[in-house]
Amino acid sequence: MINKRRSGIALWLLMIAVLVSACNGRDSNSALSVASHSEAAEQPQAGGIVTYGYASPFQGLFEPAFYEGEDDYNVLQFSTEAMFTIEDDLSTKPNIATWMEAEDHRVFTFKIKPGIRWHNGDELTVEDWKFALETIASPDYTGSRYYSVEMIQGADAYHTGKAKEISGIKVVDPYTIRITMATARVNSIDNLWPYPMNKKYFTDVAVKDMPTSDQVRKHPIGIGPFEITRIQPGQSVELKRFDNYYQGKAHLDGVLYKVSDEKRITSLFEQGEVDIETVPRDAYESLNKLDTVDLLQTPELSYEYIGFKFGHWDNDAQKVVMDNPKFKDKRLRQAMYYALDRQGIINTFSYGLGRLIETPIPSSSWAKIPDSEINTYPYSPEKAKELLDQAGYIDRDGDGLREDPQGKKFTIHYDAMIGSAMAEPRTAAIIQDWRDVGLDVRLSDGGLKELNTFYDAVENDDPSIELFNGVWGLASDPDPSGLWRENDLWNYPRWSSQQNEELIRDGVSMKSYDKEYRKQVYYKWQKLINEEVPMIFFAERETITAVNKRLQGVRVNSMGNIIEPQKWWIKEE
Repeated sequence: MINKRRSGIALWLLMIAVLVSACNGRDSNSALSVASHSEAAEQPQAGGIVTYGYASPFQGLFEPAFYEGEDDYNVLQFSTEAMFTIEDDLSTKPNIATWMEAEDHRVFTFKIKPGIRWHNGDELTVEDWKFALETIASPDYTGSRYYSVEMIQGADAYHTGKAKEISGIKVVDPYTIRITMATARVNSIDNLWPYPMNKKYFTDVAVKDMPTSDQVRKHPIGIGPFEITRIQPGQSVELKRFDNYYQGKAHLDGVLYKVSDEKRITSLFEQGEVDIETVPRDAYESLNKLDTVDLLQTPELSYEYIGFKFGHWDNDAQKVVMDNPKFKDKRLRQAMYYALDRQGIINTFSYGLGRLIETPIPSSSWAKIPDSEINTYPYSPEKAKELLDQAGYIDRDGDGLREDPQGKKFTIHYDAMIGSAMAEPRTAAIIQDWRDVGLDVRLSDGGLKELNTFYDAVENDDPSIELFNGVWGLASDPDPSGLWRENDLWNYPRWSSQQNEELIRDGVSMKSYDKEYRKQVYYKWQKLINEEVPMIFFAERETITAVNKRLQGVRVNSMGNIIEPQKWWIKEE
């Protein structure tokens, strides 16, 4: 399950987490919602630069193995490319690499296209892919993507320093590589890390130093249609057309990726300062009135949630430790679910753009359990109060707020991010719903946090973080690995259980090559999550992409709005 992590509104964390592909990524009966912005009858014109706006300062980790959020991932979609691609029907298809799968489902032989060039002129070979896999498996790797190589035979021994190479990776020739998996997994291709790293370019750079290296921060290179030429840290990235791009020259001369003021989003489009940007819901009405802008809407493969902190991440043991007893009683967690008027909040603050969910698997997925088989947690302050009474959270002093079962003052600190103009009143409404059932929930530090400050605190398990509002973006398989296991760094609530671990393992076992069997495993897993409530699932979201009408060739789907940017072009008036 995984992908993009940080976004300006909550956390999209759209790169790689739960989506909607079939069990082997090839026979899905679901499809992404697709919208396009193009006048197909016209011949694309060459030249020009477009501005892609983003609402928050970016971190500047411009290497796929190390990026953390949507802020940097957007840039990478212009400058890099993966071995495989996900089609609109959610199937995983060859891109740079094709493959043959052995009958035992463990051995994969990949062949890549010859003649593909890095931005510095080096030719791409399978050694570059092998280098990327070894980097992520290294004991010194500090990123969050080990899950995408851990299935390879010998990766664990390499990761723990017991081996000097990954036994399951064999280079046959410059364009052929054989990868053996430790065990057969139904989603090996879907989860295997698909991005190469230029081995020569990182010569003499230790893995532990890569995130701060010039190769990542100042002069990153890729194999995509645009190359990075200038970076103003946190503010803008200039990219120019890469003329040796293997699929042919892009139509545009370049792209300017620039941080924009979300509060001025309508005027920025009106003045032509931004050509394309994902926009907040509260700007929908004003942008829709502009004759120069088209609004493309697609359901996000993501879910908004409110997470409970059950413990912390043990860096030495590389696993979660559930040592925070505050939310131990699931009746408290369930009561907080019932207390929220989720639909009312969506209608009031998001123009109704959202759909209620009760599990981490999207409603469009073949693996989504029917709502009739789980608790949908309808808005019910009465039920919330009943559960709180049962759990011993009672107002003993008559001040309208409940004490804990020991009779002590009970306060919950809530964290959320700065975002659109609706962020503050929306947060206030959420907190008020809980106070209406007698829970003393307060906004930490008295205000919303900037995105990076917020996620630094959540990731590092700052003691002040108790209850937090985020968004996870999804990828192309319902496997919860990456977000929900005890050894997943991105398991921000720091929750797991023996049954949770067993079901996640079972979902990618040999038995799960039977799609119906696998579906039933994920039904059981969703029932567990629905009952235990490690987080409150708020809603599936809807993305709005504003596009200046002069920009043609834009196509968006539930995975994002930077799809084949080499086909974008500017229509001159």
